[in-house]
Amino acid sequence: MRPVHRWVWADADRRLRKLLTFAKVETDGGRDILRAAEVTPDPLLRRLYLEHAIDELRHGDLFRERGAALLRARGPRRTRLFSGNPLPGGHGLDDLRIDGEPDHRLLAFLHVAEKAAASRFTIYRELVDDDPETRAIFEHILRDEVFHMNYTYTQLTRIAPGRHRRHVWHARAKRLWNRYLRVAAAVASVFGAAMLSAIYFIVLPPFAWFARRAERRDPPGWTPARRADAVPPRSQY
Repeated sequence: MRPVHRWVWADADRRLRKLLTFAKVETDGGRDILRAAEVTPDPLLRRLYLEHAIDELRHGDLFRERGAALLRARGPRRTRLFSGNPLPGGHGLDDLRIDGEPDHRLLAFLHVAEKAAASRFTIYRELVDDDPETRAIFEHILRDEVFHMNYTYTQLTRIAPGRHRRHVWHARAKRLWNRYLRVAAAVASVFGAAMLSAIYFIVLPPFAWFARRAERRDPPGWTPARRADAVPPRSQY
């Protein structure tokens, strides 16, 4: 995926959109983890969740402020073709479900998500060497991601000894399945659009041609239907 990451971050418009996407996802993730701090019965996890949520909300502010600065520096500009990016933003914590989830499942999900985010942010830091301020943001966030990754695994080991590895593998499999569903939905959307376009431009034109041809053969106005065995009515009843 490194060539795709490089293509995304090489363009100023895509870089701006990526930072703003990060800001939204990090903020949403912070709210979800704040909710986890409210519902957990474990006092230690409550404190750690609060620190984690504060970090995520601060990350969202950093990305948002940097995106706003790039937007002001860019000024008005027309959107170019292929200015979007195909990569997900942040940790994917917007897929997180809090209510009714036990702490071991939440910790496993957070550990896998934070580990994936740390790996991606390491790549992003290398790809923005031409932007020292954005690189500094990634370096700052990476330190927090390492702490989040380590504390979630340590606490998972504490509350689920002997089963923590199974929970981590289950969280990884669930993330892979969700990614497969997103890719499958995107492929189905493209395939459906292609099929509808083919029907519209290939199948429908012959029917329209035959309809116009039949219309030219019909006399103008209303023509009553005539049947050989039809008997004219003698009464309205």
